[in-house]
Amino acid sequence: MSVGVRTLKGVTDSPHMTPEEFRAHGHTVVDWIADYWAGVEKYPVLSQVSPGEIAARLPAHPPEQGERSADFSKNMLADLDEIVLPGITHWQHPQFYAYFPAPTTGPSVLGDMLSAGLGVQGMLWATSPACTEVETRVMDWMAELLGLPAAYRSTSAGGGVIQDSASSAALVAVVAALHRASGGQVRERGANGRFTVYTSTETHSSVEKAVNMAGVGSAQLRVIEVDDKLRMRTDKLAEAIAADKAAGLTPALVVATIGTTSTTAVDPVRVIGELCQANNIWLHIDAAYAGAAALCPELRDSHDGVELADSYCTDGHKWLLTNFDCDIFFTSDRAALIGALSVLPEYLRNTATESDAVIDYRDWHAPLGRRFRSLKLWSVIRWYGAEGMRAHVRSGVALAEYFAGLVEADDRFEIVTDHQFSLVCFRLRGEDAANEELLSTLNAAGELYLTHTRVRGAYTLRFAIGAPQTTRAHVTAAWATIQAAV
Repeated sequence: MSVGVRTLKGVTDSPHMTPEEFRAHGHTVVDWIADYWAGVEKYPVLSQVSPGEIAARLPAHPPEQGERSADFSKNMLADLDEIVLPGITHWQHPQFYAYFPAPTTGPSVLGDMLSAGLGVQGMLWATSPACTEVETRVMDWMAELLGLPAAYRSTSAGGGVIQDSASSAALVAVVAALHRASGGQVRERGANGRFTVYTSTETHSSVEKAVNMAGVGSAQLRVIEVDDKLRMRTDKLAEAIAADKAAGLTPALVVATIGTTSTTAVDPVRVIGELCQANNIWLHIDAAYAGAAALCPELRDSHDGVELADSYCTDGHKWLLTNFDCDIFFTSDRAALIGALSVLPEYLRNTATESDAVIDYRDWHAPLGRRFRSLKLWSVIRWYGAEGMRAHVRSGVALAEYFAGLVEADDRFEIVTDHQFSLVCFRLRGEDAANEELLSTLNAAGELYLTHTRVRGAYTLRFAIGAPQTTRAHVTAAWATIQAAV
């Protein structure tokens, strides 16, 4: 027996969990998850702990001896209940209205379990052909379900890939745009202040981060003002592009947003796309939240002009019933993406890659390694079907419309901006201080969880609907809680 390995009844000399032990403990864990989902409403939505409180409950040092016994999962889950759950903000709670929804559904978790169990490293087609080919097919399905242009299909010059987040999608869009704008020279010479990127004041901060990471530099980021509906002003965009070209700079990328983070405003994509085409600029569309709306034909007006984009992303882990991480990213120009990101050392060379007959997704994003993420998206599509996924989106839109009606019926409150998806931005009429106090009171009570933004400078509360368990009764109760807190 190896030194330091304890022999317990029913446990072999090996320190590894056997398949039968995994089966037993796995059943216990799955039961715990199912019970958690069934009883999630008994917890305060927002964690009530203080900084450092959870860490203080954990041992200061790791165990010397392993806990390899039949009670392992039972003891682990007991600690989870006592130590971890008090520090959890319950994103799956039906009264979670903060940020954007992050749904975890049964089919998605089962798909993720299969991915973890297979333990695939899908960096190359050759390292597990199914990992690549299932993802390619599922991404083609998503392009079809969302009504996206044929240029995003794997049979075209473009294609789709699962990124971890919209932030990573923004990063690869920046580097692909730089590669194309420089004719490939940026890989050797760097950006050197020669290129410019354009966003609006409402664009997600991940784009500025991507610009910095890619070496463009924040001084080369042009932030365009918005109109009264918080959409990028295309006249100001055209002026900025013209001024930069006159100064000898090269406009490389414009980011348009379908469903901004603060208010779900929709930029005028078609006009922006026409500007980009006229000036040979890469257009990336960030539809991280609202892309899911395109499942429903009656909501696709938000995507007018999307066929003019060089890349597009939406998060499966926001409104598409798939747990984090699952950003659905498409490009119509895979050559620029691969040209910007491909590095092929000798130890990755193989016959399949050199045949040019396969996709190696390692060249489509920043990491080399990649999980079999398409299994969870495949599982969700199979369980819900297009009909079920559309029903979930429509439910969120209907509940938001219902909530907005409740707000409008109370003269103390006002709707701050248009709501076409499942987010409602509202506030108490009057000073910011009263709205700050209201939000603090609501979140401290633990019955529901909201976040805020600023709209035209005014402190504004965001009511984001999207948890699969949220019903009209939950929204009614939430509004009663809000009214009582004033």
